[in-house]
Amino acid sequence: MAERWATLDCYGTLIDWDGGVRAELERLFGAPDSERLLARYHEVEPVLQAESPGRSYREVLTLSLARLAAEEGVELPAGEEDAFARSLPSWHAFPEAAPALEELGRRGWRIGVLSNTDPDFLAASLERVGAPVDLTIVASEIDSYKPASGHWDAFLARSGADPARHAHVGASLFHDVEPCSELGIPCVWIDRLGEGPDPRAARILPDLSTLPDVLGELVP
Repeated sequence: MAERWATLDCYGTLIDWDGGVRAELERLFGAPDSERLLARYHEVEPVLQAESPGRSYREVLTLSLARLAAEEGVELPAGEEDAFARSLPSWHAFPEAAPALEELGRRGWRIGVLSNTDPDFLAASLERVGAPVDLTIVASEIDSYKPASGHWDAFLARSGADPARHAHVGASLFHDVEPCSELGIPCVWIDRLGEGPDPRAARILPDLSTLPDVLGELVP
C-alpha cells in the first residue's frame, strides 16, 4: 500500500504568524492600532504576492509593511523597513506542533510543509518547531504563492504521492482550505480563531493536538 502523506502549512499552522506580526506592529506603531493593522496586513500581503509571484517572501514582507504604513497613514520608523523579515526567524511555534508531527511520524506518515516563504525562513521556523519533516516546498523556489495550485503540483511531482493517500492541513481558508477544495484534496482546517464552520473543510480542529487521530480517519 502507498505511503500516507500529510502536507501542512507553516505560518499560522505550525508557527504563530499572527503573534509574530502583531508583536512587530505593536513595537513599530503602538498597541492601540495593532489589531486594526494586523487585519489590514492580511489583505495587503496576498495582493503583493499575486501581483508578482516571482518575488521572494523577504521582498513581500518588506513591501507589504511599507504599503500598509502608507495606506493606513502611519509612520514607519527609519531603518525598520525590514522589521518583519528580521523578526520572522524568532516567531514562536505553537506548543502542540512538535508533538503532533512526532506522533504522525510514529504512525508512519510522511510529512511535507508547503509554505509561502523562502528556504532560509522556513528552515529557521522548522528548527523552532523541532520536529523532522520529509519534504519542503516554498514559494520562492517555484515562483508561486498559495492559493495558486503551484505548491500542490510541485508536491505531487516531487513526492510521487498517491493523491488518494494525501491530506493537507492549514489554518487559512484563503490559502489552504479553498484551493484544496478546488483541487479535490481533503483539508483539515486548523481554525485557531474560531471562524468556522466551513463546509469546504474535511475536518475542523481548534489546534493540532488531535491531528494524528483525525488524519487517520481521513486516510486509514
